[in-house]
Amino acid sequence: MKKILFKGCGTAISTPFDENGVNQKEFERLVETQIQNKIDSIIVCGTTGEASTMTTEEKIATITCAVKTSHGRIPIIAGTGGNNTKQVIAYTKKIEKLGVDGLLIVTPYYNKCTQNGLIQHYQEIAKTTTLPIILYNVPSRTGVNLEPRTCLELSKIENIIAIKEASGNLSQVAEIAHLCGDNLSIYSGNDDQILPILSLGGIGVISVLSNVLPEYTHDIVQNFLTGKIDIATQMQLKAIPLIQALFSEVNPIPVKYALNVLDYHFGIPRLPLTKMSEDKAKILTNELLKFVK
Repeated sequence: MKKILFKGCGTAISTPFDENGVNQKEFERLVETQIQNKIDSIIVCGTTGEASTMTTEEKIATITCAVKTSHGRIPIIAGTGGNNTKQVIAYTKKIEKLGVDGLLIVTPYYNKCTQNGLIQHYQEIAKTTTLPIILYNVPSRTGVNLEPRTCLELSKIENIIAIKEASGNLSQVAEIAHLCGDNLSIYSGNDDQILPILSLGGIGVISVLSNVLPEYTHDIVQNFLTGKIDIATQMQLKAIPLIQALFSEVNPIPVKYALNVLDYHFGIPRLPLTKMSEDKAKILTNELLKFVK
């Protein structure tokens, strides 16, 4: 069985922006709060972290901040994916020196490569790093789906250890689990599918919800893994309206707004993302306040 980076809830953490760039002090505050509230891992500079509109210098500083704040208490995983294989390799080599525990690497976007192209892309990256790699499948954003038999081929690579599955296709998740077994751990990439994916053998979630409800989201997974399935189910279902509100506009627009409601200073997303519309913001606030008094 391959190494497991974490089992439970990993937060796909948001990045706070202000007029000077990344607000590192506020980012450190959220990282520490996450750790104090049972989060099992933090994923930095992914989709929710708006890595696509950050400079390389900003990303390096933010990842460094997470590593230093954690100080080895939980794994820090860095998003290093892209659609240019050589650039991903070069950037990953820089990130490897920062002391991160693993990598989250999204499928190439826009190029829309074949399944063979996906295999070669990940093979080339994996050869150049000793860090464990989590594949990230989110076809709604990338236009490319990481198919189960492609996952099977990639699971044969020693340091490709897991997949964040955000296709929303539970039949596909079941086939990945069937084909890959212990060679590829599965994390839910969708907060509304935590329990369904755990029931198929998944070991956790990489979550947006946990930015605002870290302990609650952790406990959903922990209750399931310790056999308290009824409690986990109730918690999952209770959170559905809040999860829907958190995805009522493109992530991370809503979660950034929610963090501001919770008295963090996270600003608004960078263009082309915009601040949340007033009507949906009101719904999100109402749902959030049902959990946070």
